[in-house]
Parts: sequence; C-alpha cells; structure tokens
Amino acid sequence: MDKEAAMAEGHKPLKLLYIEDDQRAATEILAMAAERGDHLVWESEGATGLRRAGMEPFDVIILDRMLGDTDGISLLLRLRDSGVGTPVLMLSALGRSTDRAEGLDAGADDYLAKPYEAQELFARVKALRRRASGREHSAVLLYGAFECHVKSRTAFRQNKHLALSPREFELFRYFVENAGETVTREMLLRDVWNMDFDPQTNVVDVNIGRLRRKLEDGFATPALETIYGTGYRLLTGK
Repeated sequence: MDKEAAMAEGHKPLKLLYIEDDQRAATEILAMAAERGDHLVWESEGATGLRRAGMEPFDVIILDRMLGDTDGISLLLRLRDSGVGTPVLMLSALGRSTDRAEGLDAGADDYLAKPYEAQELFARVKALRRRASGREHSAVLLYGAFECHVKSRTAFRQNKHLALSPREFELFRYFVENAGETVTREMLLRDVWNMDFDPQTNVVDVNIGRLRRKLEDGFATPALETIYGTGYRLLTGK
C-alpha cells in the first residue's frame, strides 16, 4: 500500500520508534513506513532508544529482543521502570512459547517471532494503537474502594496509593474494568498478555500473587477472590 492509497483508506499516520541494530531489517521497515505515510524514528542502540522513548511521545515502540549493546528484555524493563507506558511490539528470532511469555511478562504488549512479513508487523502495530486509544475513554475507573487512574497509571485503595509495576497495573485495570465478574486465566492471557494460547507456565499465577499482596497489604479485608478451577474476581475492597 503506497502513501496515497493509505490516506484514501483513512489511515491515520503513526509515529513509531524502532530500536533495531540490524541495518538491513531497519531499512526495510523504514521504507515501508514511508510508503504508508508513517513517521518512523530508528535508533540502532538500546541506550539511545531508551533516551528517545523518554524524550518524546510515540504511538508504538518496535523493539528487537537482541541488540548489540543490551538485550531487549532488560531495555524493556528499564522503559517500564522509567514510566514509559507506550505500547511495545517485541521482535525476536526466539519464538517458543516460553520466549513469548518472558517478553510479554517483561512488559511487551505484543510479540512477533522472526521471520515475519512487514505487512503483519504494521497490522499488529495498528492494533496496538487502536487498543491503547480505546482504553483511554475514561480517565478514572472506580469500583468499591478502588480507583484506577488510567492516564497517570496510578492505583488507590481507600485513598491509599498502591505502588504497582506496569504489568500489575495492567492486571489491576483489567479487574476494575471487569469489576464483580469472574476473570478467567484464559481471559488474562488473551487480553493482558495478548496470547491466544496457553504457554504452560505460571506467569499468570505469579503476577496475580504479586498484585494480590500489594492490593491487600495493610488492609483487613481481601481484594481478590480465587474462584477455584475458574479464575479470579475483584472484591470491593471496603
């Protein structure tokens, strides 16, 4: 699809950050982005990519898992720890389910194994932008004693701030969005980790355990109810 055709179909240009040390791969993606009318910023080193991500807003960050000066997992953790909440699509030659689970658990919003078609990459990028835009419809989500501040990515229980990691915040927001309903493990894998398969790891259980401790620490009543054999349900927290 060339730039004129993309505009005719109502394509809204994307502003993308691409962190990739392979110049050949970067050249291909840069060319396709230009054809589509997207603005793509390429950084060949993780350190400069990290700085750029913190300096200006992007719709999506495309991050290669294996970089010359660092590994993508470490860089992603640093991005999330620094407060960068931009959706991240991780690219990697490591395509096993455990590799995908590791990338998604580190804070990636999607994971694409190499080799891949450029058209699929941009389709996934557009889906990430749509999903991120759709989640900003309400600035504050309320349920019982819980508050979920979407734009500032902060959480409270009975007006007490809860120090959540980026992944814990995504889980918390999902529970608030589905307040009072039973949330299954499959729903969490699909909607929070963006997995359409079971990675056969305890990634969900581990993160639920961490979130539960932070939601309940210092309070007399539980926050999450385990529905054995089914999933979990957020309680009012009162």
